[in-house]
Amino acid sequence: MRKLVFLFVLFATFGVVARAADVTFKASAPEAVVMGETFRLSYTVNAEGKDIRVPEIPDFEVLIGPSTSTNMSTQIINGKMTTETSLTFTYILQPKKEGTFNIAPATIKVKGANYTSNALVIKVLPPDKAEEATKGGSTGTGISKDDAFLTIDVSKRNVYEQEGILVTFKLYVRKDIGGIDQPKFPEFTGFLAQEVELPQNKQLVMENYKGKNYGTAIIKQTVLYPQRSGKITIPSGKLDIILRVPGPARQRSSVFDDFFGSSSYIDVKKELTTPPVTIDVKPLPSGKPASFSGAVGNFTMTSSISSNNVKTDDAVTVKVKISGNGNIKLVKNPEVVFPNDFDVYDPKVEVDIKTTTAGSSGTKTIEYMAIPRYAGDFEIPAIAFSYFDTKTDSYKTITSEPYKLHVEQGKGGGTSPVVSNFSNKESVKYLGKDIRYLKVNNIHFVPNNELFFGSFMYYMCYLIPAILFIVFFFIYRKQVKENSNLALVRTKKANKMAVKRLKNAGKLMKENKKEEFYDEVLRALWGYLSDKLSIPQANLTKDNVEVELSKYGVDDALIKEFMDILNTCEFARYAPAQASDAMDKLYELTVDAIGKMENTIKK
Repeated sequence: MRKLVFLFVLFATFGVVARAADVTFKASAPEAVVMGETFRLSYTVNAEGKDIRVPEIPDFEVLIGPSTSTNMSTQIINGKMTTETSLTFTYILQPKKEGTFNIAPATIKVKGANYTSNALVIKVLPPDKAEEATKGGSTGTGISKDDAFLTIDVSKRNVYEQEGILVTFKLYVRKDIGGIDQPKFPEFTGFLAQEVELPQNKQLVMENYKGKNYGTAIIKQTVLYPQRSGKITIPSGKLDIILRVPGPARQRSSVFDDFFGSSSYIDVKKELTTPPVTIDVKPLPSGKPASFSGAVGNFTMTSSISSNNVKTDDAVTVKVKISGNGNIKLVKNPEVVFPNDFDVYDPKVEVDIKTTTAGSSGTKTIEYMAIPRYAGDFEIPAIAFSYFDTKTDSYKTITSEPYKLHVEQGKGGGTSPVVSNFSNKESVKYLGKDIRYLKVNNIHFVPNNELFFGSFMYYMCYLIPAILFIVFFFIYRKQVKENSNLALVRTKKANKMAVKRLKNAGKLMKENKKEEFYDEVLRALWGYLSDKLSIPQANLTKDNVEVELSKYGVDDALIKEFMDILNTCEFARYAPAQASDAMDKLYELTVDAIGKMENTIKK
């Protein structure tokens, strides 16, 4: 029984602690307000709280508060019902003076436990200056160029190559916004661009600009790294915005129209553009270290080795980690020099970069792997990494310590040790079964008359292709001349085209498609006569066909046979259904007639 009571108390206590861990107490207010205007300061707790204690707010006057509101929501998920309660305490404040002020955290008690909210920073802006007469800046809709505009802000306009700069596109507006189209930003040609992630659904923040208060929002922020020196221009950005403005004055039907906001409004579309900005990019100064590979910013480097004692055919890993802020994405891998007797593999690279308004920062980790093939004592030289520090305008080099490596003979391979890092044959003591240095003894010289160059076969290799070229030139000369005569080419290909169409007609005949069969035979005959007589098909008639065939020496019987086939096909297209043997007979007559015509007309 005692155990059951203990477990019950334990679970109950755990449940209370778990629920307490989910309690949040949050303060919220505008980031900026205008002097003389009121605003809301709210404290929200997602539980039933009491005894709220708000700190003194000497820079603001409390007009109303606290007013309390409760919100309850119920959810049913997989048959399980959960209810959430939130309690909000609201104060209406008015600033007493301009400036930036802090509001300390408040406290509240929930089920005997105290919770503390977050602190707030509120900027109080001066009121708008007296409006001056607009000089040509207002349109017929009552919108001036100062009511809405888009700016581009560049953190630096004079930088070094590969030095990061922050570009911010910011919207300023004094009217109600009806909608915003997709902005069109420049391509940033000549730069490597890294986008800064902006919060979603962020509300407009009040800001005083040139004596006027605007609702502002950052549309886009990008960190740019110039890839070349010289002057690089960032083109204009564009943004289409819809503003709501009062419509034409109309007669009020009731005194309550203005009170209930029933006056008419119209939507006006306005295109906002930013001016182009030119960045002056300086080349990096001279005196670059040998280990410099383009890193610009502020970096650190660390390195480590997997083990200093290994066996042959075991992998050795050297890990290099580069951290810092700058063009870390473009940083090239530092060079790690392994001994000559090692099999070296491509390095494995992992990059973890985050881009903020301060630039791109993070780490780049490179793992170099190599496998020793022979036993002995080796040394991996120190790893050097150089970068250009934009804060001091100077090059800095970071060097790791060299690594001593002792390799013992593994189970496989020979047992002879080696001395590595040799550069000539005198440095080699023994290299197992690997390739040794080149031998230069017992050189065999070949007599001059045994060489292929200058021999009989050497000259024949040039003479035979030349003779073959001349022979083929004369053989194909006639064919090239004939191919240049388009009419002659069409005449020679007339029979091929006719045979092709007749084959298609034969397929239609087998499928018993009578109308299509006769159409295809007609196309074969008219196409054949057009190609053979070199007359466009549109100009062919039965009368001129007879005349032209007579000129080519075709006898009257063959001409009559052609005419009969043409007439039969035309008649069959509009006549009642014909017997299948009639199609067979017509097909044979057509093939026979074209064959006779080929034997008669020789050209």
